[in-house]
Amino acid sequence: MQIIKYLMLVIILIFCTYIGILISQRYSNRVKDLKEMKTALNIFSTKVKLTYEPIPQIFKEISKKMKKEISDIFMKASSNMEYMQAGDAWIKSLEVSNTNMNKDDIEVLKGLSNLLGKVDIEGQVSEIELIDTFLNSQIEKAEEERKKNEKMYKTLGITVGLVITIILF
Repeated sequence: MQIIKYLMLVIILIFCTYIGILISQRYSNRVKDLKEMKTALNIFSTKVKLTYEPIPQIFKEISKKMKKEISDIFMKASSNMEYMQAGDAWIKSLEVSNTNMNKDDIEVLKGLSNLLGKVDIEGQVSEIELIDTFLNSQIEKAEEERKKNEKMYKTLGITVGLVITIILF
């Protein structure tokens, strides 16, 4: 009977530690998602300037090059553009996206919808550059949050697991 008790205590400790690690990974994944989105927007800007391809086609190409979370945003926006305006399709795809970006990050990216498909190439490129600047500040904030919170949640998970284990022991 004692072996089962000790085994359960070890499982509780491991489970709490795992939860702390999962929560801490959200912060590093947010930074990765923002950097990936920045890369995708740079590709978009370059393709708009050089290829003169339609936006849905560019978005499909971008979705093939990015990791899943960011790829889904561009793929959904591309498919939504079949029956919506480009800006509305972009907003809708951001709202249903499953990324680690927070509300502020999404709001910054929604700013791209204002001129998407409505102005000439130079206007779109300047809008992308503006969003790129905002993304840089969001990446800096995300890095600061990651540095501050990542270690804290890992430590908190271990600590809570130890406290529960000691109490139940």
